[in-house]
Amino acid sequence: MNKNYGLWTVDYGLFTIFETIMAMDKFWEQAIFIATVLVVMFIISRILRFLVGRFIRGAAKKLKVDPTRYNFFKNAVDFILLFIAMVVVFRSIPSLRIAGTTLLTGAGVLAAVVGFASQAAFSNIISGFFLVIFKPFSVGDRVKIGQLYTGDVEDINLRHTTIKDFENRRVIIPNSVISNETIINSTIIDEKTCMFVEVAVSLETNLDQAIQLMQQEALKHPFYIDNRNDVDLSKDEHPVMVRVMTFLDSGIHLRAYIWVKNPTDGFDLKCDLNKSIKEKFDEAGIKLANLHHLLVMKSL
Repeated sequence: MNKNYGLWTVDYGLFTIFETIMAMDKFWEQAIFIATVLVVMFIISRILRFLVGRFIRGAAKKLKVDPTRYNFFKNAVDFILLFIAMVVVFRSIPSLRIAGTTLLTGAGVLAAVVGFASQAAFSNIISGFFLVIFKPFSVGDRVKIGQLYTGDVEDINLRHTTIKDFENRRVIIPNSVISNETIINSTIIDEKTCMFVEVAVSLETNLDQAIQLMQQEALKHPFYIDNRNDVDLSKDEHPVMVRVMTFLDSGIHLRAYIWVKNPTDGFDLKCDLNKSIKEKFDEAGIKLANLHHLLVMKSL
């Protein structure tokens, strides 16, 4: 019994040593796996930080802002890669799998809460990047956003765009709002603008005389430019086209097409011509249409 007990003791001791060696081998295998994952994560992080930093510098140059203000994007890359590395490690090692599942559950809830709280902020940031990439407008452009906001773009950053309107007030519009609106850019390619100067004259008006007076006043204005091409010149078209648009209940609608260098000059030209054309019509005895409608009630 003692001998057998001794042999059993010896066998058990050998098994314990073998088990210890196997456990150490498994430990080193897991340690090497973890180190490999971290090294790969570090290399990918360096590459992505370089690419993100290059993109941020290019975007900051276009936006005319300090690129260091957006270094948090590079830090976010490190955080995301570290989180992915932790997931891989915890899911690949059985002894850590339960702890990893618990951490993932907690991280998922936290991410959902943070994502919901910062949804609007991230939406503006992503929209800001899209504005930089696709460039529907730049600083200094005159734009109309939707139906409400018109002015000159004064500043663009990753959260909002600042527009200086014609009253010298600043309209600050979130980038996510701009991305969902129709944008009219008057200076993106060619600043020249065709202004419509419209008047309604009475039905008894001599149209040739009225058209001639409108053309003369337009040609005299300092902001007027001749935008005719070779085809227009070959047809001997007048530099200021005036067309009869339609007949109203009490008048005739005339529209003059007048070209200017930019929208600012166009606004001034239109205001000036409204005044000068009215004065010339009064001198020539041309009456404007009476657009007031009279309601006649008859008593029974």
